[in-house]
Amino acid sequence: MDTNKNEKVRCLIIGSGPAGYTAAIYASRANLSPVLYEGIQPGGQLTTTTEVENFPGYPEGVTGTTLMDDLRKQAERFGADIRVGIATQTDLSVAPYKVTIDGEKVIETDALIIATGATAKYLGLADEQKYAGMGVSACATCDGFFYRKKVVAVVGGGDTACEEATYLASLASHVYLIVRKPYLRASKVMQDRVLNNPKITVLFEHNTVGLFGENGVEGAHLVKRLGEPDEEKVDIAIDGFFLAIGHKPNSDIFKPWVDTDDVGYIQTIPGTPKTKVPGVFAAGDVADPHYRQAITAAGSGCAAAIEMERYLSELGK
Repeated sequence: MDTNKNEKVRCLIIGSGPAGYTAAIYASRANLSPVLYEGIQPGGQLTTTTEVENFPGYPEGVTGTTLMDDLRKQAERFGADIRVGIATQTDLSVAPYKVTIDGEKVIETDALIIATGATAKYLGLADEQKYAGMGVSACATCDGFFYRKKVVAVVGGGDTACEEATYLASLASHVYLIVRKPYLRASKVMQDRVLNNPKITVLFEHNTVGLFGENGVEGAHLVKRLGEPDEEKVDIAIDGFFLAIGHKPNSDIFKPWVDTDDVGYIQTIPGTPKTKVPGVFAAGDVADPHYRQAITAAGSGCAAAIEMERYLSELGK
């Protein structure tokens, strides 16, 4: 097939995390012949983690890469057409909907599932990449279990950071909350939980400038502001470093057509994966500001595929 030519399909799935692959499994078994484009990070965020212990069905745990490989193979087994490519532009003004892949090829589709995920925000330190999977995490719920009775740090000052710090305090021996500002942005309830927890030390007006350790994170280099231009260098000994400064949903190319919240999460009709555009569904982290777990993403991918099958059936497609 000439990849530069336009192509017409019944249903298209954009994204290859748990939501996208699960949608592909269900759509394939419903004989919808789905085409799935993997996007910028085949397998999604889970491929950047090491051990996953909270996905049902793996009592001994599983690596994120293996889990995603298993889901991919399952989708392919039922006939999903999984392709390498990134969606770069969309036109959802009228059906069939048009999605441009890699800036060249246009796919026309009767129905679309958006499963492009959300990208965790990082500080931009080289050490975050260096220690990825070796002490650096952007998900306390995913990785906190590995830091039982250890010392960890959480970066951020909002509700998410306070929630992560409180959760980690139930597992770790001590938690540092590293806050850039002289105050917490979190709600009063979350602030009180953090400030009254003896296992959490809040480091106000501290910035992380680096991490150190031989075979993983053993500590963080911080700078404490003392008032311009003075600052003080501070090192803390930690075993884990958690980012809690937010996520960016990968929704930009869909924003002209679907509703999003202030952050960019796609808004669906409550209790469903339906967007305001008929036949366009959103699943996984791109539409989930609350849970952002592999299992909830997989469940929403299932729901999206079922709704898509009903939609196409009603159209007689």
